[in-house]
Amino acid sequence: MIIGMFEGPGVRCTAKSLWVLAIGALACLAPETASAHLEDGALGGFQSGFTHPIIGVDHLLAMLAVGIWGAQMGGRNVWTLPVTFPLIMAAGGIIGISGIALPYVELSIALSVFVLGLAIGFAWKAPEWIALLLIAIFAIFHGYAHGVELPQAVDPASYSMGFVVATGAIHLVGIGIGLLLARPWKGQLSRLLGGAIALTGLYFAAGPILP
Repeated sequence: MIIGMFEGPGVRCTAKSLWVLAIGALACLAPETASAHLEDGALGGFQSGFTHPIIGVDHLLAMLAVGIWGAQMGGRNVWTLPVTFPLIMAAGGIIGISGIALPYVELSIALSVFVLGLAIGFAWKAPEWIALLLIAIFAIFHGYAHGVELPQAVDPASYSMGFVVATGAIHLVGIGIGLLLARPWKGQLSRLLGGAIALTGLYFAAGPILP
């Protein structure tokens, strides 16, 4: 559907190639790292916290998608979405540390990648309060997953600081990607990337369901 919106046979061929390459690259990363949130053994300090959201592809894609979607919608959303996510994620982390059970965590994280990818793919100009509500719901589950594992860290404070810095950096990269892809082919490259992210999220979501 998105590919069909490109004009001209030459451009259509390029779009299809990008689609295949994007899905293929994300699919190659997915099997080993989709559930990188819940690790076994002790975690390190700042460096461990910094690298953790990067090696967890589901978290990485969600963070990038928040930035891309905010840039795609424009206006205040460029900064309100990326700022809201880590703030609410901290609340989710507190829930995880407290030991309160939260159901369907991995499935919800996977669905966050899927839904945010769809939002980008369809260039959804959601009302700000709806976009923030979606971001907040997803942030709770992302924060919870990392809050559960935080007590395992050798230095929880340094680990948390590294994680927050990396999350902010990923958001900025997402905003940069969204702004960079906003002009070529009237934003179709951005929508194409969103479609690839959504398909990867769907793959992640099938993991907790399939035997």
